[in-house]
Amino acid sequence: MSGRGFLGGHHPARKMEHIHPSPSGNEPAAIAVQGVSHSYGRHQALKNVSFSIPPGCIAVLLGLNGAGKTTLFSLISRLFAVQSGSIRIFDRDIGREPREALRRIGIVFQSRTLDLDLSVRQNLAYHAALHGLGRTETRQRIESVLQTVEMETRIKDKVRSLSGGQMRRIEIARALLHEPRLLLLDEPTVGLDIQSRASIVAFIRKLVADKGISVLWATHLIDEVYAGDHTVMLRQGAVTAAGLLRDVLTHTGSANVEEAFDKLCREAPISLEATA
Repeated sequence: MSGRGFLGGHHPARKMEHIHPSPSGNEPAAIAVQGVSHSYGRHQALKNVSFSIPPGCIAVLLGLNGAGKTTLFSLISRLFAVQSGSIRIFDRDIGREPREALRRIGIVFQSRTLDLDLSVRQNLAYHAALHGLGRTETRQRIESVLQTVEMETRIKDKVRSLSGGQMRRIEIARALLHEPRLLLLDEPTVGLDIQSRASIVAFIRKLVADKGISVLWATHLIDEVYAGDHTVMLRQGAVTAAGLLRDVLTHTGSANVEEAFDKLCREAPISLEATA
C-alpha cells in the first residue's frame, strides 16, 4: 500500500485524540478490533489497535505506506494469526470461530488474482467450488453477481480481454459470490485510469446503499473518502483516530481530509513526559 496522493511537508508535532463510532442499536459491529498488536521479530507492526465499525457502512483505512494497513488486513482475513487482542466479524471471533467469521468476509486484494486464460464464468465457478457451492446454486449466483457489477454480457469472455476496471469488477463479483456481510478492499482502484476509478468508487457506494453490505476500504486517494464515511487512521502501527470523517475533521480542527491526514498520520506523537 502506498502513501502517494497526499501532500508532504513538516508540521509541528501535536497530541492527537481518538474518536470512536458509537454502536448502532443492538446489532453487532461489522468488525470490532480490540487491543490487537502484531510483531515481525523485533519490529512491532501494530500497537494495541482498537476500533469498531457499524454494519452497513463504508469505513476507510488511511495511513502511510508501512503504517500497518497490510498487516491489519492480513489479520482480519486470517492470513496471519492474531498474536494478541481480538478481532470479531459480526460478533464471531476470528481466532475461536474462524470458519464462521471468514464466511462473513469477501476480499479483493490489491494484486490481480484472476486467471487470465480462463473465462469470467470459469474464474467465478472455481471460486464457488472452493466455497462448496453446488452446480445450480453456482450458476444462479454467478448470474446474480455479474448483474450486480454490470458485467453479465462478458460471462463467456477470457479475462485477459477485459480492461483493468472490468477485471476489478469481476474480482468484486467473485468476492460477493458466497454472500458475505463484510467486504475488504485493499487499494482496489490502484493502477486504474480516472474514469475506471470513479466507476468503481461509485459502484461500491451504490452496493452499500442498495444491499446494506459493510465495506472496509484501504486507500491513499483523498477523493475516495467522503465526509460521511467512517475512517480509521494509522500512524506507525497505532490508531490515531477512528470515527466519522466529519467528526475527525471537527475534533482536530482540520479543513479537509488532507490536512487531517497530515496531522494524524504524518506527525510523530508527543510523549506524556514531553507535554508535562
